[in-house]
Amino acid sequence: MVSLFASSRRGWCRLIAVFAVAIGVGFADLTTAQAQQPPIKFGFGMSLTGPLAGNGKAALISMQIWAEDVNAAGGILGRKVELVFYDDQGNASTIPGIYSKLLDVDKVDMIVSGFGTNFVAPAMPIAMQRKMTFMTLFGVDVNSKFKYDRYFAIVPAGPEPAIGWTKGFFDAAETLQPAAKTVAIVGADAEYPAVVLDGARAHAKRLGLKVVYDKTYPPNTVDYSPILRAIQATNPELIYVASYPPDTAGMVRAANEIGLKTRMFGGGMVGLQFAALRTQLGPLLNGIVNYEVYAPDVRDHFPFLDGFLARYQERAAKEGVDPLGYFLPPYAYAMMQVLEKSIKETGTLDQAKLADHMHKSEFETFVGKVRFGKNGEWARPRMLAVQYGGIAGNDLDQWRKPGRMTVLSPFDYITGGVREPFQDARK
Repeated sequence: MVSLFASSRRGWCRLIAVFAVAIGVGFADLTTAQAQQPPIKFGFGMSLTGPLAGNGKAALISMQIWAEDVNAAGGILGRKVELVFYDDQGNASTIPGIYSKLLDVDKVDMIVSGFGTNFVAPAMPIAMQRKMTFMTLFGVDVNSKFKYDRYFAIVPAGPEPAIGWTKGFFDAAETLQPAAKTVAIVGADAEYPAVVLDGARAHAKRLGLKVVYDKTYPPNTVDYSPILRAIQATNPELIYVASYPPDTAGMVRAANEIGLKTRMFGGGMVGLQFAALRTQLGPLLNGIVNYEVYAPDVRDHFPFLDGFLARYQERAAKEGVDPLGYFLPPYAYAMMQVLEKSIKETGTLDQAKLADHMHKSEFETFVGKVRFGKNGEWARPRMLAVQYGGIAGNDLDQWRKPGRMTVLSPFDYITGGVREPFQDARK
């Protein structure tokens, strides 16, 4: 009996050993197969030099953090992810060539955009021709022209972006007593300002405001004082400006230089959301009403950002990029989160199936829940309007704390009312 049992036991041990070897070989084969699979390539152009380099570098760091997170967790569909990108130099004319190269030479699986309307619009014809699902970053109302059903925008301006982008400024203006009656509208002669100024005109019409000035200026303008003096001569109660960072800085300095007198000034000035201009302009920002997507004053509405911002800020400090990261970085990460979830849940890189899934789904991201409307824009707007105040000196740390941005809109986020007129709010 003992001999029989021992023999039987030896037989089972041998059998188990065989199974163990087989399983080990199977796992090894699986690991090898996964390692041999090509990465999923995400291609894009980004402003890494030129006037928008600060924005582009901040967004890129965020996307690189996302790629590292995904790869550390095993990739997507068992494949690593890889970012393939080129510097668009802040020049929109480079975009068609970049996206053609990404698709024809690099053979990327997915395309996303760089930052801003001026860099989304030139890529649209290529995305449409190749029938690519196209995730975009802070392009304003681009799809109103193209009506492409595989376009998706990461920007919290809502289903009517031109209206949603400008709504906060005019909602705040609507609270003024006595009611404002006149408005001046001005911006650079470029894609983004053109769209945003259309939204400002729509709100002016809605509120019955008389438009006493409505002009654009060349993007390469150097001296903005003559523009603001011409506006001042029309005596508007509200001045809505749509500008990119270089002209934003010029407009703010000119307002200080001429002692601008009005009730509200600001609106759609790109660049004030970044540390570089905040530290350069310092107290000159006091009194300006402008759009934002985050403020420490409403931090409780964004609990999901704390962990991400700590990681971004550590990386940004080493790379000399925007050290706050309140504006673009969380949205750049969210853009990639949407794609990641869609690919995982559909189990495919088929562009039509991905687009269909995105239209039907809601996504949990670092910037909250995102759901897209039929036109690929956010189903619900969430753009903030704030008034800067209490800024003393050019110290950056003051922007990390509440008290420098009074949130005027939307209703659920309000922390105070408008201080006016502008010349008094600046003090």
